[in-house]
Amino acid sequence: MATGRPREFDLDERLDRAMRVFWQHGYEGAGLADLTAAMGISRPSLYAAYGNKEALFRKAVDRYADGPARHLAEALLEPTARAAAEHLLRGAVDVTTAPENPSAGCLVVQGALATGEQSEPPRRELAARRLAGELRLRERFDRARAEGELPPGTDTADLARYITTVSYGISVQAASGATRAELHRTVDLTLRSWPADAKA
Repeated sequence: MATGRPREFDLDERLDRAMRVFWQHGYEGAGLADLTAAMGISRPSLYAAYGNKEALFRKAVDRYADGPARHLAEALLEPTARAAAEHLLRGAVDVTTAPENPSAGCLVVQGALATGEQSEPPRRELAARRLAGELRLRERFDRARAEGELPPGTDTADLARYITTVSYGISVQAASGATRAELHRTVDLTLRSWPADAKA
């Protein structure tokens, strides 16, 4: 029985290359010619392995979340809510200012902020992911409040939104040229506004 020709490239390694193209150029700015050139594959091979450009973008964002932006998930595993907030913010600084990354800023924040009508689905996808991240952070803060780490009257929705907004602002500032040291000072200032009567 005949079998299909085996794929001659590593799917994950080529996906890393696509992720870097999207990170550098955004969804609309990354043309199929840019993607296939960076990935070293033909357009038919791209479609066969990953689907269309939109499907490839989703896979690239997943790859980004599991790799460069893994601090988002790691933050939720910290033993305290304050440590979770700090891990998230310091991680945002590190990933958006690392010289080895293809672009300053964050793929999930800037990858599809401004798009035309045809690119609306990726924009909505990233907006949904940002909201989901905020909700997970709120759930972590809810648990901290229930356990007595945060004061009983803490508005965990506001706190999660605040920390998330600062995190996204770090990405924008990094893309505008802010240095790692400057952004870590922003994190220091943010953490000084942590609920005063919260447990450390």
